[in-house]
Amino acid sequence: MSLLLEQLAWLAEQRSDGVALRDQDTQLNWRQVADQVQQLQTQLQKYAGAAIALVGDNCLQWVMCDLALMGLPVRVVPIPTFFTSEQIDHVFEQADVDLVIGDASALQSYCDAPDIIHECDIGVSELAAPRVVVNQYEKVTFTSGSTGTPKGVRLSLEVLEHTAVAIADAMADVQVSSHLGVLPYATLLENVAGIYAPILQQVTVHVRALAQMGFNGANQFNVFAFMQQVQMVQPDACILVPQLLMALVLACEKGFPVPSHFKFIAVGGGKVSTDLLQRAVALNIPVFEGYGLSECGSVVCLNQPGANRPGSVGKPLSQVRAEFSDEGELLVYGNTMLGYLGEANSDGPIATGDLGWMDEDGFVHISGRKKNMFITAYGRNVNPEWVEAELTAHPAISQAAVFGEAMAENVAIITPRMGFDWQAVEAAVAEANQRLPEYARVSRLTQSHEPFSVSNGMATANGRNCRNAIEQHYFNLQGATSMSFFEQLTAQTAAAREYLLSAPVIQAVPQGRFRLAGYQYFLEQAYHHVKHTVPLMMACGGRLPEDKEWVREALAEYIEDEYGHQEWILNDIEACGGDKDTVRKAQPSTAIELMVAFLYDQIQRQNPMAFFGMVMVLEGTSIKLATQMGKIVQQKLDLPNQAFSYLYSHGELDVDHFDFFCNLMDKVTDPKDQQAIVHSANMVYRLYGDMLRCIPLEQVQEEKSQQESSHEAA
Repeated sequence: MSLLLEQLAWLAEQRSDGVALRDQDTQLNWRQVADQVQQLQTQLQKYAGAAIALVGDNCLQWVMCDLALMGLPVRVVPIPTFFTSEQIDHVFEQADVDLVIGDASALQSYCDAPDIIHECDIGVSELAAPRVVVNQYEKVTFTSGSTGTPKGVRLSLEVLEHTAVAIADAMADVQVSSHLGVLPYATLLENVAGIYAPILQQVTVHVRALAQMGFNGANQFNVFAFMQQVQMVQPDACILVPQLLMALVLACEKGFPVPSHFKFIAVGGGKVSTDLLQRAVALNIPVFEGYGLSECGSVVCLNQPGANRPGSVGKPLSQVRAEFSDEGELLVYGNTMLGYLGEANSDGPIATGDLGWMDEDGFVHISGRKKNMFITAYGRNVNPEWVEAELTAHPAISQAAVFGEAMAENVAIITPRMGFDWQAVEAAVAEANQRLPEYARVSRLTQSHEPFSVSNGMATANGRNCRNAIEQHYFNLQGATSMSFFEQLTAQTAAAREYLLSAPVIQAVPQGRFRLAGYQYFLEQAYHHVKHTVPLMMACGGRLPEDKEWVREALAEYIEDEYGHQEWILNDIEACGGDKDTVRKAQPSTAIELMVAFLYDQIQRQNPMAFFGMVMVLEGTSIKLATQMGKIVQQKLDLPNQAFSYLYSHGELDVDHFDFFCNLMDKVTDPKDQQAIVHSANMVYRLYGDMLRCIPLEQVQEEKSQQESSHEAA
């Protein structure tokens, strides 16, 4: 029998009333979890031998399915929510998946009518006749890898449980009573260290959907939402990747209350700079770096209280033995995978591909990936991860990819962090260069077109760079980078665009946390800026010089398409129960008033081409969000189609407009015009983002409970 299931049964008897799992609405004790897992396992018994995809967001149902399947001879394949449809198809084909299981809502993406296990709202759907018969439990974790093509790692139940036991043993002296799941459960690190190990430690696991934790898609993170959950839950422990640790440190350095309740924050998934660790320690954030890989069941090494050496990844845990080859590659023995899907079973140590050394006290130090090391034109070896860690330790730099093979100068592709401009990035690189030897310094910079992510194939699930994809995208055959003006505009407004997209309403709408007053407020503010669209175009056209006649011609087309759209919005407001005349006479919000005034001022006093910065923001945001958000709002509020003429029409109309806009921007060659458009877009992104932050939202239940408790205490 599974060690974890035995532990659950024991806890159900000995600590039946202790809280095992908790989300924002439900609390389950150990008895309830054990009973539900047993019942679910009985109902799933008929699927013994199947290859089962476990799908869905972080939720109680995901945890229940995962635990129940541990007692059956099945192949379990967790599917990360950030995998693309092509990656999912690849996973299903490689793993011979014939059954999908998960919370009922998640299955809607995979089938029309799943069978529902009503007691726990879990759905099951058979996709095809079984293509493989499994004789014993195995979990197949797919990592996107350095190429972006998922590769299946087969892990036995024993490897998973031995890893969890080793983690629990390492944490034995830390008095942890609660763990907050931050990373996706479909990734092995949070699955093993954030569910299995806490069960062995008798620790309460707080379960939150990824959007609630601040994740918005594959490459956007809302630190405000993250900090809100941390303050509400007040966990003793959590697991972070380096980018999230940086977000936490930055938030605290900028004035957020430092979470004093944390006793242990594990960080892994990529190299962490010593500078970032020191900043965390200075804030009294108890962070401990670790190291792991899927082929060994996740965690291999971990720093811990009493055995913590910043700059190292800690000592090997009890389930493995580690040593370094003559070439400096880390080799791991003992608790290792069965093998890769489609390949012969693994026998012998895992050659990790990571370079480093073990010091005299047994702490493991990782310097970088063996295959990523490059040799400069002057014959010096450089591990790019080392340089990248120094760069991303600065608040201005969110992501960095460094290249220098056979080059006289090292080149970095950089994604600025939200709130920092390119000048701040250049200053950050200069600062990092002071800490680096001359041969490792970065001499040339290029701003990324968009953040590296799983969806664009430039990052792995845990945030590591997919170097081949980045190199192919940003470098031509001569080794130089080439960007159109629209690409430059997109890159140089990335931080401001992230500010807009991190507005609470963007996360709240998919979660159903909004009300009619919020939609009406949005429409009212839309009216107050859309009514100026045509006048702004006319003002721009009137101020353009003769050599910009081609721009004036484009504006004439825009005016014809945009005329009268403010009346659509008033009709939408009326269909929502609002009063047109009241809205006409009302004053706009401060953010919208400033946005419109700024645009008129730029056109009249500075450069009329600044108008196109607004086009970049409003039409780009419209095609990204309008139709999608509108459908969710309509369904939630049960409003008629007549209340969505603005959102639905613009979501479709602006697709053509934006294609036209992209082509138009690539004809802009004057650096002064380009700078005016970039400056305007950055300003409008931020002011429009300020307006979105003023939209009234529903509070989540836990916030309401906290406020009610505060009132009662008062």
